[in-house]
Amino acid sequence: MRPIAGGTCSICGERLLSPYAFLTEQAEARCGLCRRVEPPFVRAVAYGSYEGGLRELIHILKYGQVRPAANVLGRMLAEVIARLEPSFGPSTVVVPVPLHARRLRQRGFNHSELIAQAALKLRSTGGRLLLNAKFLERRRDTQSQTGLTRHQRRENIRGAFLVAKPEALSGREILLVDDVFTTGTTVSECARVLLRAGASKVWVATVARTLKADAQHAEMELDEAGMTMAAHG
Repeated sequence: MRPIAGGTCSICGERLLSPYAFLTEQAEARCGLCRRVEPPFVRAVAYGSYEGGLRELIHILKYGQVRPAANVLGRMLAEVIARLEPSFGPSTVVVPVPLHARRLRQRGFNHSELIAQAALKLRSTGGRLLLNAKFLERRRDTQSQTGLTRHQRRENIRGAFLVAKPEALSGREILLVDDVFTTGTTVSECARVLLRAGASKVWVATVARTLKADAQHAEMELDEAGMTMAAHG
């Protein structure tokens, strides 16, 4: 369970494999998607790739309900927050991505909230980071995003979140916390809702991230290997 290494997008954290990603007018490199469409959040950072031991540990917490796993994941999230913290304002609210009430009753806890709590216990922020799990509500229980296309994910999650008390949010910076950044559809929808309610900026910190560029690179290597084998008969 090692941190993500190599060049990553300065906005969404995707790994950059193409040298053209660095040939932009911006001072920092961006992936193709973030060059085409600017996300609603300022920056998203993850600790590691969503695979192997890290994926298993997240599943142990979410589906095995082994709560102590949140402490290990919290240490990783604390490292991510430390990288973002110099850019925060004087008082930033930490908001976990919420679960729907039905799913919360089934599981007994919000895994993102547990991870955020564990991370903040490890960091001496001097009151600069305040956890609030009630700013954002999930008013609609959506189907699993697994296996859906990017468009289907957007439609599935649209209108699922609500800010309960927008007056308390006005002008505040938000650090949105979740376990995994997959395509960014969920955190993007949350960020849009928070900004419409009056938040000044939204940052995103997750324990893991699906690195699509890695998957594409692996597929290319397999294709090349297959072509080489075919050429040699």
